[in-house]
Amino acid sequence: MDMSTQYGGTGAASGAPEAPDLVTVSVRQGLEAVDIIRRTAEAAEGVGPVLHDCSGDTLGFLVPPGTADGWDLPGSACTHTSGRGMRFDLPPAEEGSDWLLPPEAASPVTDPEVLRAALGEAARLIEAADNCA
Repeated sequence: MDMSTQYGGTGAASGAPEAPDLVTVSVRQGLEAVDIIRRTAEAAEGVGPVLHDCSGDTLGFLVPPGTADGWDLPGSACTHTSGRGMRFDLPPAEEGSDWLLPPEAASPVTDPEVLRAALGEAARLIEAADNCA
């Protein structure tokens, strides 16, 4: 599937599907969440595209449009992208950023409930590991 056509528009007014929202988290928690989602049997859809930022501090998970309206998970942020800069047929526009999981190798988006659960589990695993030291 050509992802550039799936999320290239600005919403219903243009006739194109709405652009996905973006959940950003720390790279450590994000990498744990990716592993958790990949291991979880009920996450049949798997993890969608994941963007690694240029500073190496955060990961961004593409989630369905509208997710940002109700996202309230501490330690993360969810923003509407409105399709700004969302070209899936090219490398990310920001120099130094790259796809951890590129769109062609992933589900179209990550289910927000699956992501929320994985991020919660990841936070608990990280806290437990940090407390063992």
